[in-house]
Amino acid sequence: MDFNLKEEQQQFADALRRWTERDYSFETRRRIIHSPAGVSEQAWAGLVELGMTALPVPEAQGGFDGSAVDMLVVMQELGRGLVVEPYFATVLGAQFLKLAGGQQQRLEQVAAGTLKLACALGEQQARHDLADIAVAVAKEAGGYRLSGSKTVVIHGAEAGALIVSARSAGSQRDRRGISLFVVAPDAPGVRVSGYRTLDGQRAATIVFDKAPGELLGREGEAWAVLEAATDYGATLLCAEALGAMDAIFAATLEYLKTRQQFGAPIGKFQALQHRMADMFIHLEQARSMAMLAAVKVASDDEEERRRIVSAAKARVGQAARFVGQQAVQLHGGMGVTDELPAAHHFKRLSMIELTLGDADHHLERFIAQPGFRPAAGE
Repeated sequence: MDFNLKEEQQQFADALRRWTERDYSFETRRRIIHSPAGVSEQAWAGLVELGMTALPVPEAQGGFDGSAVDMLVVMQELGRGLVVEPYFATVLGAQFLKLAGGQQQRLEQVAAGTLKLACALGEQQARHDLADIAVAVAKEAGGYRLSGSKTVVIHGAEAGALIVSARSAGSQRDRRGISLFVVAPDAPGVRVSGYRTLDGQRAATIVFDKAPGELLGREGEAWAVLEAATDYGATLLCAEALGAMDAIFAATLEYLKTRQQFGAPIGKFQALQHRMADMFIHLEQARSMAMLAAVKVASDDEEERRRIVSAAKARVGQAARFVGQQAVQLHGGMGVTDELPAAHHFKRLSMIELTLGDADHHLERFIAQPGFRPAAGE
């Protein structure tokens, strides 16, 4: 298996890195996250111009039909640059539209950059269980009506359309009876409360009170789409974490080379060299798993996909915690200040770990796969 980037992928990565260095500096980002909107339309236009919104969309809808490996290249650079615009939320929403089918017009709008999406999947009681859904659906003569609430909806207040998981049949944790809907955030009965998260991103709590929804896919049979799409999202988050870890590792190494103590750079101290070596090992192991997940997330073998994506999300989460904590400690007090990019990378890594399942959740999911016990010799 060849893990080297193709020429086109490398060119895409180089173009995005030049854009972040030129137009999305750390100071620019700080101004954006502290602005009333919390995001920048100018930065979004820059991503659209570079073709980032068109990359994951099929060619038939004006996109480039990019694979998960192509997206890995993009997400690494966005993680490195700490980009806060609603790209991940929109791409994840586009994956739902692709898997459900019949959404050509909305996919064309995504490719053109005129439609931003958000995925309202989590609920207060659910933790990381995507099947734990209390939002209820009532089918009426005029269509479907949703009631309930969703929490920590990434970029929920910035979206032009919401992808919402809701229960149309079964008990609260059943996988059968789950349906997906497209809901307009300005529709009657929808209340969106946006806020900034600790990593500078935006999220929202969304309450539905008999809000109208457009059915996405088949009623009561959305679990397979929900699971496949969120596995794709977890794979993208692994790639973003790689970019953030690359950046925080490089910043820590540079700090050790320049910070003087007892008349010598602290990087000359053997104990600190050992800690940097441990960070590098964690980073490279995470890189291997993230790349494997990008290759296998589109596998027709659902068990293989679940197993590899969960293994990657767990390993990347462990590495993110270790690399981030070590970087903060090696920077000393500066490691937690708002003025230092490393602190922002650490916060972003912390939030990635908690999004779409933390390391413990994915370890449990990995162990639950049918092939685990025979492979473990049980």
